[in-house]
Amino acid sequence: MREVQLGSHTVQTHGVRLARKHTHDWVVLILLAALVVALHYAPPFSRFVGKDMMTDIRYPVKLSTVPAWSVPMISILCPWLVFISIYVARRDVYDLHHAALGVLFAVLITAVFTDVIKTAVGRPRPDFFWRCFPDGKQLYDQVTGDVICHGEKNFLTDGRKSFPSGHTSWSFAGLGFLSLYLSGKIKVFDRQGHVAKLCIVILPLLLASLVGVSRVDDYRHHWEDVFVGGLIGFITAVPCYLHFFPPPYHDQGWRPYAYFHMPEELQAANSNNAQNQQSTGGHQIAMSEQQHNRTSRNDLESGSV
Repeated sequence: MREVQLGSHTVQTHGVRLARKHTHDWVVLILLAALVVALHYAPPFSRFVGKDMMTDIRYPVKLSTVPAWSVPMISILCPWLVFISIYVARRDVYDLHHAALGVLFAVLITAVFTDVIKTAVGRPRPDFFWRCFPDGKQLYDQVTGDVICHGEKNFLTDGRKSFPSGHTSWSFAGLGFLSLYLSGKIKVFDRQGHVAKLCIVILPLLLASLVGVSRVDDYRHHWEDVFVGGLIGFITAVPCYLHFFPPPYHDQGWRPYAYFHMPEELQAANSNNAQNQQSTGGHQIAMSEQQHNRTSRNDLESGSV
C-alpha cells in the first residue's frame, strides 16, 4: 500500500514542492559549479622541469579520444537517462530528484577536488615537451636549468595539469554513483547468487575505466593520474549516494530514504492539521460563549434600567 501511495507522487503533483524543500541544495550546486569554472582558469603551479626530465614527457601530441565536452554527458547525462527511465516505470519523484541531485553533488565535489589538486601540483603531461617546444628547439635557463617554453600559452598551461585525471575522476564519480544506484534498484546483494545482476552494475565502472585508459593512450595523462582520479571520483560518489539512499546491500536499498520517511511525514502533517482544526473549533466555541455571555449581560442591564 505504501509503495502504491508514494509511487503516485509525480513531477506534476510533487515536483515543485520537493524542489522548494531542497532549494538550499540547488543553491550549493550552483556555487560549486561556479567554483569549478573559476578553478579551471586558475594558473597551475609552475613546477621545475629540467632537461633530464624530458624523457618521460616527450610523447607526441594527439587528439583526445574522449573530448572534454563529452565528459559531462558521460558522467551526468547518462545516469540521468537511467534515472528518468526508472521514474517513468515507477512514478516516484523522490527517487528521481534525489538521484539527480546526488549525482550532481558527486560530480561537482569531485571536480572541485580534482581541479584544486591539479592547480596545486602542476605536474607536466606526457606530451609536455611538444607543448613547450612546438618546433622541437629546446631552450633552458643557463642558471637554474629550468625550461624556457615558447609554446602557445593556454595549451602550455593545460600541459601542467596532468595530476589527477579530470576525465577519469568525473567519469568514476557519475558512473560510480550510477553503479551504486543500480545495485540498490535490482538488489544485487540479495544473496540469491544472480551473477547477471552483478554484470549490470559493473558496466558503468567498465565505461569509466575505458575513459581513463583513453587518457593514457592519448598521452594526456600518466597512469598514476588516471588511477588517483578514479579513486577520487568513486570515493566521492559513495557518501553522496549514501546521503540520499540506503546502502545497496540493505533490505531497503531499492528506494531513497525519503520514500520510507514520507508516511511518517504525512501522518505528522495530518495530525497537525487535525490539531489545528480542533484548536480552531475550540476557539470558535469559546468566542461564541463569550459573545453569548456579553449579550445576556447587556440584556440584564437594560432590564434593570
